[in-house]
Amino acid sequence: MPDFIAQWLNQNDIFTAMTLMEYWDGLVTTVHLVFLSLVIGLLVAVPLAILRTVRNPFVSGPVWLYTYLFRGTPLLIQLYIIYYGVAQIPGIQDTFWWDIFKEPLYPALLAFTLNTAAYTTEIIRGAIAATPYGEIEAAKAYGMNWFLRLRRIVLPSAARRAVQAYSNEVIFMLHASAIASVVTIVDLTGAARNIYSRFYAPFDAFIFVALCYMALTFMLVFAFRKLENHLLRHQKPVSS
Repeated sequence: MPDFIAQWLNQNDIFTAMTLMEYWDGLVTTVHLVFLSLVIGLLVAVPLAILRTVRNPFVSGPVWLYTYLFRGTPLLIQLYIIYYGVAQIPGIQDTFWWDIFKEPLYPALLAFTLNTAAYTTEIIRGAIAATPYGEIEAAKAYGMNWFLRLRRIVLPSAARRAVQAYSNEVIFMLHASAIASVVTIVDLTGAARNIYSRFYAPFDAFIFVALCYMALTFMLVFAFRKLENHLLRHQKPVSS
C-alpha cells in the first residue's frame, strides 16, 4: 500500500490500513468458503437431482429424505451439529480426520455444502421435471438413449429454467455465510465483530461490512444476468 494512503488511513480511528487489511482477509475467507461450498454443492446436486426424478422409491427416497432434513432445519443448527458433534464421535481424535475437522473451516464448509446441495437438488429436480414432453419424444424419435437424452436435451433445457432460482440460492449462501463467524472463523462478519470489540463502534464496523456484502451481491446479480441472457439468447427475436 502506498505510504500516502496508509498515512491518510491512519488519521482515522477505525478505518486504518490495519483494519482494512482485516476486512480484506475476511473478504477473502468469505469468498473462498462460499465459492467452494457452491461448486462442491452443485457437483453433488446434479446427480442427486437426477436420482430424485427416478420413480423407484428406493432410489429417490433417500435423496428426498436428505433434502427434507437439510431444507427443514436451520443452517446454524446444522453448523453447530457438525462443528461440535464431530468431536463427540468415539475414536475420531485418534484418526487423520481429526486433523481436518479440528479446524473450523472444514466443518463450516461441510455444513454449507450439504445445505446448498439440498436446495440446489430440488431446484434442478423441478427444472428437470418441467422439461416439455415433446422435447423428450423428439429425442426418442432420433434414437437417443436415456443418457444421451439427459446430456443433450434434459440437462441443458433444465439449466435455462433453473438459473434464476439458482441465482437466489447463491445469494442466500453468500448472506448465510455470515454465521461462519460463530465457530471462530474470521470472515467478513468476524472481522467486523473483532473491530467492533476493539473500538466499540458497532455502526461503523457493521455498516461497512454490510456494504461489502451488498457489493458482492450486486456483482453476483450482474454475473447471473449475463449468464441468463447467454442461456436464453435463442429466444430473442432476430433483428432485421
